[in-house]
Amino acid sequence: MLNKWFNHPIWAMAFRPFYLLAALYGMISILLWGFGYTGTSALPVQYWHAHEMIWGYTGAIVVAFLLTAVATWTGQPPIRGKFLMVLVALWLVARISVFFSATVGLSYITGTLFYWLAALGMGISVFKVKSSRNYIAVFALAMFGLTHAIFHAYLTPFRPMALQNGLLAGLVMVSGFIGLIGNRIIPFFTARRLNIPQVASPMWAMLGALVLPMLMAMLLMFQATLPLAGVLGVLAGSLGIVQCVRWFDKGILPESMLWILHAGYFAASVGLLTLGMAQFVGGYGVLASLGIHLISVGGIGLLTIGMMTRTALGHTARPLYPAPKGLTVAFWLMVAATVLRALAAIMLVVNQTAYQHSLKCSAILFAVSLGIFFWRYAPWLTKPRLDGKAG
Repeated sequence: MLNKWFNHPIWAMAFRPFYLLAALYGMISILLWGFGYTGTSALPVQYWHAHEMIWGYTGAIVVAFLLTAVATWTGQPPIRGKFLMVLVALWLVARISVFFSATVGLSYITGTLFYWLAALGMGISVFKVKSSRNYIAVFALAMFGLTHAIFHAYLTPFRPMALQNGLLAGLVMVSGFIGLIGNRIIPFFTARRLNIPQVASPMWAMLGALVLPMLMAMLLMFQATLPLAGVLGVLAGSLGIVQCVRWFDKGILPESMLWILHAGYFAASVGLLTLGMAQFVGGYGVLASLGIHLISVGGIGLLTIGMMTRTALGHTARPLYPAPKGLTVAFWLMVAATVLRALAAIMLVVNQTAYQHSLKCSAILFAVSLGIFFWRYAPWLTKPRLDGKAG
């Protein structure tokens, strides 16, 4: 019985358990927040919400994607079996722990270890074959764990402004992962599907998509030269917008599996630009909130649902196009969630009633979008590949 469990298809590659767990947890946590959950005394209100969306939901998908992709990038065996079980256990303990004030410290330890162990697993494959182009990805994953650790360090004593910047550091690091992954896969997927030449990007532009947000995150994390952090955000966001224009082809419009990725990258880039501009205004106002939620709902929401849909099809040997039944609807629901959450950021200072309605509707749409993914993909991710190969 134990051997059967260890050899279950769910443990074949990292995307299998983490895509399903992230989708399920994303549904639960966003609905809790949208309908009034206020966290605990140790991790209250927006700090709980942002913590779980950045290092809980999004972090699981980032780790799943990188640990799945690194096998392709390096030709090394994927992270699987007992190593993957340990990662899942650390992530689950970190998620449960934040719901109780007495165990938030356990989330500090297990959540940070989750990222550092994932970075180690990725690093073993990358350094073994001297895949130098992926060294920076390993470093970025380890740094993402560091943002988690430093955020928790600011909890005792409770320092609201430092915590806010700590959350922004984690979010900006996610935008860096969006830059890294987006530059690698969006023009490639577009060219392959439309049968057109792939748009090439200079190395400095591809590195800048990760390095600029990474430097911005470092400054936010350590509360240092925030105006410079703003400049980096403006530069990174502007670079992302330029890339979106370069990659665009009207052929993507009827292809939901493509436009969802382009739309998500554009939303994240505009959000990063807006968040960078907000650093010159000071405080946590409308501009900062708009930037944060363009990244978190527009960038993260659209790209996670799009990437989970696309990569899980490829790794379970299913046709890549068109989108599975119901997923195009899920994509549009996430677009609507983005629009409503951006509206809520503006309504916060205009009309509290409109703000609450926009927030709740956005949360529902976000959750239903993930629910459709979970419903469609749970049977596929818990069974072997269609072609009988490992993975």
